[in-house]
Amino acid sequence: MEDTHILVVEDDPDINNLLAKIVTNAGYDCRQAFSGSEAAMLCDQYRYDLILLDLMLPGLTGEELIARLRKGKTMPIIVLSAKAGLEDRINVLGLGADDFIPKPFNNAEVLARVDAQLRRYRKFSGPAAGGKLVRGDLVLDREGVTVTAAGQNVPLTAREFEILALLMEHPKKVFTREQIYEQVWGEEYMGDDNTVNVHISNLRSKLAKASEREYVKTVWGIGFKLGEPD
Repeated sequence: MEDTHILVVEDDPDINNLLAKIVTNAGYDCRQAFSGSEAAMLCDQYRYDLILLDLMLPGLTGEELIARLRKGKTMPIIVLSAKAGLEDRINVLGLGADDFIPKPFNNAEVLARVDAQLRRYRKFSGPAAGGKLVRGDLVLDREGVTVTAAGQNVPLTAREFEILALLMEHPKKVFTREQIYEQVWGEEYMGDDNTVNVHISNLRSKLAKASEREYVKTVWGIGFKLGEPD
């Protein structure tokens, strides 16, 4: 696992060192950043498979860093923050974070969520997941981890990519929010629609920038399905 690179972004040295120790002891390669600006510089210089991110940072805030990274990078981002209100969680998910862990955190839970995010990321980005899904002018390339709509590149987060892949694999099937959550997040659905809704909304918004076509269709009272190709 030493070829798996994790960036820890946290301005509190004690918490940063603890998180670095958790992932290093699990066999992952770890680099540490203590400000949002330092993290942005490191992300420009190196490739990371996952980022553990605090929100309240000097320089760039965590929210600003997420927005910047999501302009072109798809690695999972796990936010760890004392700002644990519902609105805060929805906000960071809306920006493109993949998971949210409130502080104070449990060490074992942090590692379990890191492992889970990396497993799903590799599933959808590794060579074993090679091949393309094509539905009309919508093309999802598993190996290249790219999506194009109407010939335009659509940068997606790892989670958005997984949702779209699920819908494209079963173009006639209507998925409930529960089914999407359990398939993509790999966890038991607890009845919170916000998480799925935010990711679907982000996915639609990004696809809409490429074409006016409705790529993800809402089936009222049930859930979502892939839109019919024109």
